[in-house]
Amino acid sequence: MATVEHGKARKPAGEKSRTGLKVETLKRDFEENLFYTQFRIARVATPNDRYMALAFTLRDRLAHRWINTVESFIKEDAKIVCYLSAEFLLGPHLANNLINLGIYDSARQAVEEAGFDLTELINQEEEPGLGNGGLGRLAACYLDSLASLEIPAVGYGIRYEFGIFDQEILNGWQVEITDKWLRFGNPWEIPRAEITFDINFGGHTEDFYDSEGRSRVRWFPHRVVKGVAYDTPILGYRVNTCNTLRLWKAEACESFDFQAFNVGDYYGAVDEKLYSENITKVLYPNDEPIAGKQLRLEQQYFFVSCSLQDLIRMHLLRGKSLDTFHDKCAVQLNDTHPSIAVAELMRLLMDEHEMDWEKAWDVNRNTFAYTNHTLLPEALEKWPLPLFRSVLRNQSTVSQ
Repeated sequence: MATVEHGKARKPAGEKSRTGLKVETLKRDFEENLFYTQFRIARVATPNDRYMALAFTLRDRLAHRWINTVESFIKEDAKIVCYLSAEFLLGPHLANNLINLGIYDSARQAVEEAGFDLTELINQEEEPGLGNGGLGRLAACYLDSLASLEIPAVGYGIRYEFGIFDQEILNGWQVEITDKWLRFGNPWEIPRAEITFDINFGGHTEDFYDSEGRSRVRWFPHRVVKGVAYDTPILGYRVNTCNTLRLWKAEACESFDFQAFNVGDYYGAVDEKLYSENITKVLYPNDEPIAGKQLRLEQQYFFVSCSLQDLIRMHLLRGKSLDTFHDKCAVQLNDTHPSIAVAELMRLLMDEHEMDWEKAWDVNRNTFAYTNHTLLPEALEKWPLPLFRSVLRNQSTVSQ
């Protein structure tokens, strides 16, 4: 461990703690994270403790790059590329960030001097269960490329609690088991509990006329789910630009029904929590049964609406009018999964922000771009119209 005198660790000359890239600085910060973050000493630390300590050491080096990137883009009033994808096959973060920072060899030496093996720590990391195949890998590559080219960008998706599946061999047969990739924690994500949005499901709508005589629509949802943001830094290769991947977790607006609990309905007391969290539980639920189709649609609408509401929030915070939304946000739709964004942006602009149809459609057309990855019918997302109506909005009624 680093020697501590009068409450301060000895530091190498010219190197700042948490940002320095020299071997001695990395070693000291790694040991301090093991002690002060994981609450372990070296001889009893588990492989995951050691991995987490090194990951937090690397995350400290990303922090000022990440914050400075955001501040720079705001100062320059930059147009942002917003990439909406149902999956991101990122791969493990630790080795990638070591390479991008240019300190792979320095980190190896620092870890070895602390008595450990870097390869063991790299292998300890669970691969994020956020993607499945080519679509997700392409999305992850785009994020890496955008950061490396120093293009202002943010990726939007779903924070799946469980990946698609893990594989084991049992009695000579391959079996699928739950991919519990978050079981030991994820040191790379930053929960943003204050960034939340309400997402409506079901219910009905009512047409009405506002004070200026314009036709408007109110949505009276059957259920409301809260989307909570989790941010991950995406560092470019050998540059200081660090963009953001923002993923959404579904939570209940009220996770515990105290009245139901008091009358002995213990399962009913957490019913809303279970329903809401189920939306972001697993990557690509089986959509052969109707319940699976409904869940897939709920997932896609959930993350699309959260993302668009977030983009509108940030645009307004920049002091801009929504008439210029498309001048500052270029939204790329990765295949058919987020295609409902076109209809949802129209709803948000018209129903929530009182924009006229013609203007809203003009903004919409100039905001979105779309990539289609296949023409195979079985690979395209499509929903029966009755399901679409029931999950989102049923037949509207007219009120004055």
